[in-house]
Amino acid sequence: MAGTENGNEAAVGPSVGDVAPGFQLPASHNRTAFSVALAGKPYLVYFYPKADTSGCTVQACGIQEALPALSGLGLTVIGVSPDPVPQLDRFAAKYGLEFLLASDAEHTLADAYGCWVQKSMYGRTYWGMERSSFLVDADGRVAAVWRKVKPAEHAAQVKQAAEALARRP
Repeated sequence: MAGTENGNEAAVGPSVGDVAPGFQLPASHNRTAFSVALAGKPYLVYFYPKADTSGCTVQACGIQEALPALSGLGLTVIGVSPDPVPQLDRFAAKYGLEFLLASDAEHTLADAYGCWVQKSMYGRTYWGMERSSFLVDADGRVAAVWRKVKPAEHAAQVKQAAEALARRP
């Protein structure tokens, strides 16, 4: 588990250079997000707490705006939240999101990436999704990690890292 007994966050998960965890999750657009289908291609898997909330919308719309450039670099983008697929479909339709949004209702993938963490708000502690992203290279290894992502800045960070990844020999 990503948290500790005393309530402090202790995110664990893959670091740069580690093999990225595999996954198969139901996704928006009546599809499945499946890591095996991404073999030999770079991809971004980003974790966000809840579809159609302010920070998650800013982040998703920023990524959508950068999607032509990211796709041009050969990068596939998959957003992951604990939301059910119908909610993800509504979120994608409302904001014109063309990349996959995967449902991790059991937070299995979030656990593997160390993104299901203990949080605290207004004195109440609970488990939830940490806004984090992982850029995975064509060899299936983590090339970049962002923890506690700032939604408005994220798309530019991903684009810069994807450009650097595309220049690697």
